[in-house]
Amino acid sequence: MALAPFSFPSLAAYEAYRLKSADDSGCQAAFRYAEETRCLRSYERTFFRAVLA
Repeated sequence: MALAPFSFPSLAAYEAYRLKSADDSGCQAAFRYAEETRCLRSYERTFFRAVLA
């Protein structure tokens, strides 16, 4: 199991990141590699809210 926490100032910024990453050649290669090798068994997104200001 691995976690990769990211922080974005807003949900809109996160969605913009996701759209941009879909066109990124490095991201495309990583997803292709994951599909070919089946090294990812599950890909889940969970959203957390900061506790401290």
